[in-house]
Amino acid sequence: MSQYFWNSALYEKNHAFVWQYGESIVELLAPQAGEQILDLGCGTGQLTEKIAQSGASVQGIDSSLSMISTAKVNYPHINFAAADARIFQVEYPLDAVFSNAVLHWIKQPDAVINCVEKALKPGGRFVAEFGGKGNVGAIVRALLSVLSEIGYQEPEALNPWYFPSIGEYAGLLEKQGFDVGYAVLFDRPTPLEGGSAGMVNWIEMFASGFFSGLSDDVRSHVINAVEECLRPALYRDGNWIADYRRIRVVAIKNSSR
Repeated sequence: MSQYFWNSALYEKNHAFVWQYGESIVELLAPQAGEQILDLGCGTGQLTEKIAQSGASVQGIDSSLSMISTAKVNYPHINFAAADARIFQVEYPLDAVFSNAVLHWIKQPDAVINCVEKALKPGGRFVAEFGGKGNVGAIVRALLSVLSEIGYQEPEALNPWYFPSIGEYAGLLEKQGFDVGYAVLFDRPTPLEGGSAGMVNWIEMFASGFFSGLSDDVRSHVINAVEECLRPALYRDGNWIADYRRIRVVAIKNSSR
Protein backbone atom coordinates (compact mmCIF):
# COMPACT_ATOMS: atom_id res chain seq x y z
CA MET A 1 0.00 0.00 0.00
CA SER A 2 3.02 2.27 -0.03
CA GLN A 3 4.46 3.97 -3.09
CA TYR A 4 6.93 1.09 -3.25
CA PHE A 5 7.18 -0.64 -6.64
CA TRP A 6 6.15 -4.25 -6.23
CA ASN A 7 7.13 -7.12 -8.50
CA SER A 8 4.08 -9.33 -8.11
CA ALA A 9 5.67 -12.33 -9.86
CA LEU A 10 8.63 -12.42 -7.47
CA TYR A 11 6.27 -11.78 -4.56
CA GLU A 12 4.22 -14.88 -5.41
CA LYS A 13 7.28 -17.00 -6.23
CA ASN A 14 9.55 -16.31 -3.25
CA HIS A 15 7.43 -14.76 -0.51
CA ALA A 16 4.28 -16.86 -0.16
CA PHE A 17 4.81 -16.86 3.63
CA VAL A 18 3.28 -13.36 3.68
CA TRP A 19 -0.23 -14.65 3.02
CA GLN A 20 0.30 -18.17 4.40
CA TYR A 21 0.93 -16.76 7.87
CA GLY A 22 -2.00 -14.43 7.30
CA GLU A 23 -4.48 -17.29 7.15
CA SER A 24 -4.67 -17.31 10.95
CA ILE A 25 -5.61 -13.61 10.82
CA VAL A 26 -8.59 -14.56 8.67
CA GLU A 27 -9.60 -16.93 11.48
CA LEU A 28 -9.40 -13.99 13.90
CA LEU A 29 -11.57 -11.97 11.52
CA ALA A 30 -14.12 -14.84 11.51
CA PRO A 31 -15.97 -13.62 8.40
CA GLN A 32 -19.63 -14.53 8.16
CA ALA A 33 -21.81 -15.18 5.15
CA GLY A 34 -23.41 -11.98 3.90
CA GLU A 35 -20.97 -9.60 5.59
CA GLN A 36 -19.45 -6.73 3.62
CA ILE A 37 -15.66 -6.82 4.09
CA LEU A 38 -12.70 -4.90 2.68
CA ASP A 39 -9.23 -6.45 2.36
CA LEU A 40 -6.96 -3.42 2.78
CA GLY A 41 -3.66 -4.04 0.98
CA CYS A 42 -4.82 -7.26 -0.65
CA GLY A 43 -1.64 -7.95 -2.62
CA THR A 44 -2.23 -10.72 -5.13
CA GLY A 45 -5.51 -11.73 -3.53
CA GLN A 46 -4.93 -15.03 -1.73
CA LEU A 47 -6.42 -13.91 1.59
CA THR A 48 -9.20 -12.00 -0.16
CA GLU A 49 -10.24 -15.31 -1.70
CA LYS A 50 -9.98 -17.01 1.69
CA ILE A 51 -12.42 -14.45 3.11
CA ALA A 52 -14.74 -14.89 0.13
CA GLN A 53 -14.94 -18.63 0.81
CA SER A 54 -16.87 -17.81 4.00
CA GLY A 55 -19.73 -16.42 1.92
CA ALA A 56 -18.89 -12.83 2.78
CA SER A 57 -18.99 -10.18 0.07
CA VAL A 58 -15.38 -9.05 -0.08
CA GLN A 59 -13.47 -6.48 -2.11
CA GLY A 60 -9.71 -5.95 -2.23
CA ILE A 61 -7.71 -2.78 -2.67
CA ASP A 62 -3.97 -2.19 -3.02
CA SER A 63 -1.88 0.76 -4.16
CA SER A 64 0.22 -1.48 -6.42
CA LEU A 65 -1.15 -1.78 -9.96
CA SER A 66 1.01 -4.87 -10.46
CA MET A 67 -0.50 -6.59 -7.43
CA ILE A 68 -4.05 -5.67 -8.42
CA SER A 69 -3.51 -6.87 -11.99
CA THR A 70 -2.29 -10.24 -10.72
CA ALA A 71 -5.13 -10.50 -8.18
CA LYS A 72 -7.70 -9.95 -10.93
CA VAL A 73 -6.16 -12.78 -12.94
CA ASN A 74 -5.96 -15.07 -9.91
CA TYR A 75 -9.54 -14.46 -8.73
CA PRO A 76 -11.65 -12.88 -11.48
CA HIS A 77 -14.86 -13.33 -9.45
CA ILE A 78 -13.68 -10.86 -6.77
CA ASN A 79 -13.78 -7.07 -7.05
CA PHE A 80 -10.22 -5.66 -6.88
CA ALA A 81 -9.22 -2.03 -7.35
CA ALA A 82 -6.16 0.18 -6.98
CA ALA A 83 -6.47 2.59 -4.06
CA ASP A 84 -4.32 4.33 -1.47
CA ALA A 85 -4.90 3.24 2.16
CA ARG A 86 -4.51 6.86 3.31
CA ILE A 87 -7.36 8.26 1.20
CA PHE A 88 -9.63 5.38 0.19
CA GLN A 89 -13.42 5.57 0.33
CA VAL A 90 -16.16 2.96 0.11
CA GLU A 91 -19.64 3.19 -1.38
CA TYR A 92 -21.47 1.89 1.70
CA PRO A 93 -20.56 1.16 5.33
CA LEU A 94 -18.79 -2.15 5.90
CA ASP A 95 -18.99 -4.84 8.56
CA ALA A 96 -15.22 -5.26 8.70
CA VAL A 97 -11.89 -4.03 7.35
CA PHE A 98 -9.11 -6.61 7.24
CA SER A 99 -5.40 -5.99 6.69
CA ASN A 100 -2.37 -8.29 6.67
CA ALA A 101 1.30 -7.27 6.39
CA VAL A 102 0.51 -3.81 5.03
CA LEU A 103 0.29 -1.12 7.68
CA HIS A 104 4.01 -1.08 8.47
CA TRP A 105 4.55 0.33 4.98
CA ILE A 106 2.55 3.47 5.73
CA LYS A 107 4.12 6.19 7.86
CA GLN A 108 0.85 8.11 8.17
CA PRO A 109 -1.12 5.74 10.44
CA ASP A 110 -3.62 8.42 11.45
CA ALA A 111 -4.74 8.84 7.84
CA VAL A 112 -5.27 5.10 7.44
CA ILE A 113 -7.20 4.75 10.70
CA ASN A 114 -9.39 7.72 9.74
CA CYS A 115 -10.30 6.06 6.44
CA VAL A 116 -10.99 2.73 8.15
CA GLU A 117 -13.21 4.39 10.75
CA LYS A 118 -15.24 6.16 8.05
CA ALA A 119 -15.59 2.92 6.06
CA LEU A 120 -17.09 0.90 8.94
CA LYS A 121 -20.59 0.66 10.29
CA PRO A 122 -20.98 1.51 13.98
CA GLY A 123 -19.88 -1.68 15.73
CA GLY A 124 -17.86 -2.74 12.69
CA ARG A 125 -14.48 -4.32 13.28
CA PHE A 126 -10.94 -3.62 12.15
CA VAL A 127 -8.71 -6.71 12.19
CA ALA A 128 -5.07 -6.28 11.27
CA GLU A 129 -1.60 -7.75 11.56
CA PHE A 130 1.61 -5.95 10.63
CA GLY A 131 5.17 -5.36 11.74
CA GLY A 132 5.42 -4.21 15.36
CA LYS A 133 8.11 -2.60 17.47
CA GLY A 134 11.39 -4.48 16.98
CA ASN A 135 10.29 -6.17 13.74
CA VAL A 136 13.29 -7.32 11.67
CA GLY A 137 15.43 -5.52 14.25
CA ALA A 138 18.66 -7.36 13.42
CA ILE A 139 18.16 -6.75 9.70
CA VAL A 140 17.48 -3.05 10.22
CA ARG A 141 20.52 -2.65 12.48
CA ALA A 142 22.74 -4.34 9.91
CA LEU A 143 21.41 -2.16 7.08
CA LEU A 144 21.94 1.05 9.07
CA SER A 145 25.42 -0.03 10.16
CA VAL A 146 26.61 -0.83 6.63
CA LEU A 147 25.11 2.35 5.19
CA SER A 148 26.87 4.37 7.90
CA GLU A 149 30.14 2.66 7.02
CA ILE A 150 29.89 3.78 3.39
CA GLY A 151 29.28 7.38 4.40
CA TYR A 152 25.56 7.94 4.92
CA GLN A 153 25.10 10.55 7.65
CA GLU A 154 21.47 9.73 8.53
CA PRO A 155 20.65 6.30 7.08
CA GLU A 156 17.57 6.01 9.33
CA ALA A 157 15.90 8.57 7.04
CA LEU A 158 15.90 5.86 4.35
CA ASN A 159 13.94 3.42 6.52
CA PRO A 160 10.60 2.77 4.72
CA TRP A 161 8.87 1.14 7.69
CA TYR A 162 6.60 2.07 10.60
CA PHE A 163 6.82 -0.44 13.47
CA PRO A 164 4.76 0.86 16.44
CA SER A 165 4.36 -0.51 19.93
CA ILE A 166 0.99 -1.79 21.09
CA GLY A 167 0.57 1.27 23.30
CA GLU A 168 1.26 3.68 20.47
CA TYR A 169 -1.05 2.01 17.96
CA ALA A 170 -3.87 1.30 20.40
CA GLY A 171 -3.75 4.96 21.42
CA LEU A 172 -4.11 6.07 17.80
CA LEU A 173 -7.12 3.79 17.35
CA GLU A 174 -8.81 5.02 20.53
CA LYS A 175 -8.34 8.66 19.53
CA GLN A 176 -10.35 7.99 16.38
CA GLY A 177 -13.29 6.25 17.97
CA PHE A 178 -12.24 2.61 18.26
CA ASP A 179 -12.44 0.31 21.25
CA VAL A 180 -9.40 -1.99 21.18
CA GLY A 181 -10.61 -5.39 22.27
CA TYR A 182 -7.47 -7.37 21.45
CA ALA A 183 -3.85 -6.40 20.88
CA VAL A 184 -0.73 -8.56 21.02
CA LEU A 185 2.93 -8.16 20.07
CA PHE A 186 4.82 -11.40 19.45
CA ASP A 187 8.01 -12.79 17.93
CA ARG A 188 7.56 -14.84 14.78
CA PRO A 189 10.89 -16.03 13.38
CA THR A 190 10.14 -16.63 9.72
CA PRO A 191 12.02 -19.07 7.44
CA LEU A 192 12.78 -17.50 4.07
CA GLU A 193 12.44 -19.23 0.70
CA GLY A 194 15.49 -19.67 -1.50
CA GLY A 195 17.98 -21.49 0.69
CA SER A 196 21.30 -19.67 0.83
CA ALA A 197 19.86 -16.84 -1.33
CA GLY A 198 16.92 -16.27 1.01
CA MET A 199 18.22 -13.14 2.76
CA VAL A 200 19.37 -11.45 -0.44
CA ASN A 201 15.98 -12.20 -2.00
CA TRP A 202 14.21 -10.76 1.05
CA ILE A 203 16.33 -7.59 1.11
CA GLU A 204 15.85 -6.98 -2.60
CA MET A 205 12.09 -7.50 -2.32
CA PHE A 206 11.31 -5.64 0.88
CA ALA A 207 14.23 -3.37 1.81
CA SER A 208 15.14 -1.68 -1.45
CA GLY A 209 14.03 1.68 0.00
CA PHE A 210 17.34 1.75 1.87
CA PHE A 211 19.25 1.82 -1.42
CA SER A 212 17.72 4.89 -3.03
CA GLY A 213 20.28 6.64 -5.21
CA LEU A 214 22.96 3.96 -4.91
CA SER A 215 24.72 2.64 -8.00
CA ASP A 216 24.29 -1.05 -8.81
CA ASP A 217 27.84 -1.79 -7.61
CA VAL A 218 27.41 -0.01 -4.29
CA ARG A 219 23.97 -1.57 -3.80
CA SER A 220 25.44 -5.02 -4.37
CA HIS A 221 28.26 -4.30 -1.92
CA VAL A 222 25.80 -3.14 0.75
CA ILE A 223 23.54 -6.19 0.37
CA ASN A 224 26.47 -8.60 0.54
CA ALA A 225 27.89 -6.83 3.59
CA VAL A 226 24.50 -6.93 5.33
CA GLU A 227 24.17 -10.63 4.54
CA GLU A 228 27.57 -11.38 6.09
CA CYS A 229 26.73 -9.29 9.14
CA LEU A 230 23.53 -11.28 9.68
CA ARG A 231 24.91 -14.73 8.93
CA PRO A 232 25.98 -15.66 12.51
CA ALA A 233 22.54 -14.88 13.97
CA LEU A 234 20.04 -15.67 11.21
CA TYR A 235 21.56 -18.41 9.01
CA ARG A 236 21.07 -22.01 10.07
CA ASP A 237 21.64 -25.28 8.18
CA GLY A 238 21.56 -23.69 4.74
CA ASN A 239 18.49 -21.51 5.37
CA TRP A 240 17.82 -17.95 6.48
CA ILE A 241 15.42 -16.81 9.20
CA ALA A 242 13.95 -13.28 9.33
CA ASP A 243 13.48 -11.93 12.85
CA TYR A 244 9.84 -10.93 12.46
CA ARG A 245 7.85 -9.36 15.28
CA ARG A 246 4.16 -8.77 14.67
CA ILE A 247 1.29 -6.77 16.08
CA ARG A 248 -2.26 -8.12 15.88
CA VAL A 249 -5.22 -5.94 16.73
CA VAL A 250 -8.99 -6.23 16.77
CA ALA A 251 -10.70 -2.88 17.20
CA ILE A 252 -14.42 -2.11 17.16
CA LYS A 253 -15.83 1.17 15.89
CA ASN A 254 -17.62 2.86 18.75
CA SER A 255 -21.35 2.41 18.20
CA SER A 256 -22.00 6.01 19.23
CA ARG A 257 -20.12 7.37 16.22
